[in-house]
Amino acid sequence: MAVKKSELYSSLWASCDKLRGGMDASQYKDYILTILFVKYVSDRFKGVAYADIEVPEGGSFDDMVALIGNKNIGEEMDKVIAKLAEANGLRGVIDNAHFNDETKLGKGQEMVDKLSGLISIFRRPELNFSSNRANGDDIIGDAYEYLMRNFATESGKSKGQFYTPAEVSRILAKVIGIDRATKRDTSVYDPACGSGSLLIRAADEAPFEVAIYGQEKDIATAGLAKMNLVLHNKASGEIAGNYSTFSDPQFFEDDDEKTTLRRFDFVVANPPFSTKNWTDGLKEYGRFDGYGDRPPEKNGDFAWLLHILKSLKRNGKAAVILPHGVLFRGNAEATIRQSIVDKGYIKGIIGLPANLFYGTGIPACIIVIDKEGADERDGIFMIDASHDYIKDGNKNRLRERDIYKIVTTFRERIEEPKYSRFVPIEEIRDKNGYNLNISRYIDSSLPEDLQNIEAHLKGGIPAHDVDNMERYWSIFGDLKSVLFAPLREGFYQPIVKKDDVRHTIYSHAEFSQYADRIDDAFEKWQSRVNDKLCNIDANTKIKELIVELAEAILEEFENITLVDKYDVYQVLLAYWQDVMADDVFIVSQDGYTAARETENIIGVYTSGKKKGEVDCQQ
Repeated sequence: MAVKKSELYSSLWASCDKLRGGMDASQYKDYILTILFVKYVSDRFKGVAYADIEVPEGGSFDDMVALIGNKNIGEEMDKVIAKLAEANGLRGVIDNAHFNDETKLGKGQEMVDKLSGLISIFRRPELNFSSNRANGDDIIGDAYEYLMRNFATESGKSKGQFYTPAEVSRILAKVIGIDRATKRDTSVYDPACGSGSLLIRAADEAPFEVAIYGQEKDIATAGLAKMNLVLHNKASGEIAGNYSTFSDPQFFEDDDEKTTLRRFDFVVANPPFSTKNWTDGLKEYGRFDGYGDRPPEKNGDFAWLLHILKSLKRNGKAAVILPHGVLFRGNAEATIRQSIVDKGYIKGIIGLPANLFYGTGIPACIIVIDKEGADERDGIFMIDASHDYIKDGNKNRLRERDIYKIVTTFRERIEEPKYSRFVPIEEIRDKNGYNLNISRYIDSSLPEDLQNIEAHLKGGIPAHDVDNMERYWSIFGDLKSVLFAPLREGFYQPIVKKDDVRHTIYSHAEFSQYADRIDDAFEKWQSRVNDKLCNIDANTKIKELIVELAEAILEEFENITLVDKYDVYQVLLAYWQDVMADDVFIVSQDGYTAARETENIIGVYTSGKKKGEVDCQQ
């Protein structure tokens, strides 16, 4: 019987309950994700010749299953993982979680019961990863991402920095243009890669396999990154763990002396904000030469930016997340900022909402770097997306519509009042002294709510307020005279009772005609996508399918005045995430009949055809 992906992810998260109480989320993530890794590589590669990962005798998940109830289960699990690590050169990468740690997992029978229960959860039939027939889908990689997001949420402000929200990662991956890469030897690098999610998102955008390089100071987090790459079928990616990017960079050009930092085609990064100890053991490698000054000793934001610039090829491109302070702070940073602007390296700046990230609540921005054509660059494209988000628990989160709008606006250089504009270098240099604070160039503030004293004293609706709704009256011209009548010079009066306004509008012929236009647009979209939805099979590329569906609905609603096409896009994508993605996955795996009956952790339920659903007879 088919299993929904959302149920699978939820069941994995439920497994974490087995470890709650002994440690916080920032610690037990290492145990859960390690077992998930062992389970996956055992299912996928055990007994397979020339596999990405060798599963040695005594180093598989089956060997863990054999330990259930063993009084030395913690010690023996460590041995199983050690064998797997040794066989694949992953010592210090996948063996950082110690399953024999009594301080975290309890003593005696408590440890035995806890670890036995944990192994039992992962041996359930629905967690068999030996085959994933859904083309273009990445069930285990997505599961890993799901778990890391939840761990980051629970880990708290100071311990969730290992994870960059997927929504932000997608923006960085798309705005650097890696999807348009034409070279087969393209490389992408992250100098502060954390758990590797940002690197993977960037690599996924490429039309072919790219070389992946990442460096992470924290060895346990670097282990997460390496496992993340394997689970996303990118095992060849290189992750350098336990090394500081400033004191001990690990990637160099091919020379015996290691004197020249390696240069990459693309760089994506979400480095720690305002690092105070970045100079400890610093080795320069010419990273700060040619910018008029050095980054301040107690703030590493520009140190990261200059390292990225040094790590880019002559035509390289990068996107880096930094706090807004880099746009306007003075002294040495002002000198460096001026030099970078004068060199033409900055292609764009995107202001993000506050409280998006797990390590900090302060607002941040994306600096988009493009060395190609820098000499001729005559301005910087700026976007203020700081107001576009939803609340998600104690964090803010970008919606699908917000992501699409940012990426489309940036790529197509769409100038929109209060949201985006191309700012000439002359304005930045001559009028603002190289201050790049977005609010100097884009006024995204809401208009002031003006009060009319005469209206308060004598009654009536100011004509200014009614006439300002011209975008509505241009479509519903007759409705204006149906709803309002002149009261005196400069004022209207309502001529429909408040309780009757909605009915009056809905029953008006102009509104009915407008509603028909919306229905027509939706029906045209249905007609366009019907064949795709009725012919889903194992060859369907699921992640490409939703892109096609979304692009089609945007095109059909492009010219529907008053309806924000991004809102329509959001409705479709929200339904996809909540319901439709599960259904498409099941259909692609087991066919349309199987999708009518699914299994969850509790039992079985059937779901019939709902109103508005397409009926595909197979």
